[in-house]
Amino acid sequence: MLEPAYQVDVVVVGAGVAGLSAAHRLTSAGVTTAVLEAAPLVGGRMSTEKVDGFRLDRIGQLLFTSYPQLGHSPGLDALVLRPFAPGVLLHSDGRHHRAGGPAGGGGARSALHAVRAFASAPRPPAALPKVRARVRALRPVPPAAAYGAPDALAPEERFAAELPFDAGPPPERAVPGDRAQPFGIGTPLRLRAALSRIATTPVERLLARPELPAGQALAARGLPARTVDGFLRPLLAALLCDPDLTTSSRCADLALRAFASGRLCLPEGGADVLPELLAASLPAGTVHTGVRVTSVATNAVTTAEHGVIRCRAVLVATGARSAAELLPGLRVPDFHPVTVVHHTTDEPPATGGHLLLDSERGGPVAHTAVISAVDPSRAPAGRALVSSTVLGPDRADVDDAVRRHLARLYAVPTARWETLAVHHTAEAVPAMRPPHDLRRPVRLLAGLYVCGDHRDTSTLQGALHSARRAAAAILGDLGTGRPMHTSDPVPTTSRAAAA
Repeated sequence: MLEPAYQVDVVVVGAGVAGLSAAHRLTSAGVTTAVLEAAPLVGGRMSTEKVDGFRLDRIGQLLFTSYPQLGHSPGLDALVLRPFAPGVLLHSDGRHHRAGGPAGGGGARSALHAVRAFASAPRPPAALPKVRARVRALRPVPPAAAYGAPDALAPEERFAAELPFDAGPPPERAVPGDRAQPFGIGTPLRLRAALSRIATTPVERLLARPELPAGQALAARGLPARTVDGFLRPLLAALLCDPDLTTSSRCADLALRAFASGRLCLPEGGADVLPELLAASLPAGTVHTGVRVTSVATNAVTTAEHGVIRCRAVLVATGARSAAELLPGLRVPDFHPVTVVHHTTDEPPATGGHLLLDSERGGPVAHTAVISAVDPSRAPAGRALVSSTVLGPDRADVDDAVRRHLARLYAVPTARWETLAVHHTAEAVPAMRPPHDLRRPVRLLAGLYVCGDHRDTSTLQGALHSARRAAAAILGDLGTGRPMHTSDPVPTTSRAAAA
């Protein structure tokens, strides 16, 4: 238990992944740190419910092996990532079409075949490429540190979906034998060059592009309607948790770059494994749960249970709304609500470890997967775990509606599937509508800091990166030799608005 006069260098408010990651960087630099969490457990929104041997994520936000901070953040050396099967499956016209992964032997020629098949697919307009490819078995999964470099995969394995955001206008003449060239690519050689170029596009170049809502950007860039509606919209909606694609086009570009450079994945054992690893590897006595902070200052925090705790700096690492309650004037973004419905069956659908999207948007499910095929530790032996994500407001009939939709998507009866849990989170993912500042200030003034996915991108990568920025700002101030708790110069109008 904390003593009322407990003294530390830094108090971190909030034990989500951002706060815990920042605490690692501070303690590694020799800065005494206390992490205070109001809830009984660490993790924040990265939580997992345990039900009869199943591990059920409450939000289930998709991760990528290409997130640099997964390999660069201290405390995550033991993290194991379970990748989905390469690419995604898209449901259209009663069939499944594999897209985004190496077909057959992989390489640019296979990707070109997928593009051509997509262009010549039968009506309705939402039809997608029929790619014949067997589902490859998951390879042994190394620790997360192995995924630190975005270019870990060969160019032939990188996803061509980023092409539409960088491909330019289509050629004046179509290549003989092709009914259409929706990406402006005429030959396997040109496609190979484009894949290599796009997968290595610097982030700075992506962030320098004109910014629009992602849906408008897709239309403005001259893409064929069938490519947009049948493929890119369901893909980006799943990656961004944004069914209307109101997200900044720059953030959409970053999501496609992550998809092109790595693999969709899950933490082995559940989403809560990640914050639990971070907490367990901190020095003993650093994390204190069940401690509610009621106010903060540059040199102290006030708690409901332990009174005032004095310190040299305070880092607020809660969600956006809670942070604004402690820091009046802090901008609170809009949020994307997410509902995750978990079912179990003893006869799993034959989609393997793929993520399945509905290109026709014929029901409430944005994406679904047999999660136990991706991570067997999430279900008891002999049972399959099927987790499905619904984007948008909560609805009373969500389970029935999801069952009907899943019956069409998987082409199997779902009436006898058992519902394990329905998790609705109204403020699941901070919205990133334009203009979106991907580097919102983390240093409010000397001695008072803030971090979280609402200061960066609304992803695990964004949360970890904001923690890195905040820890660097704190260490810089603690080591400057100047007096702490003095106000910084008044920010410019644009910078003040960004905060």
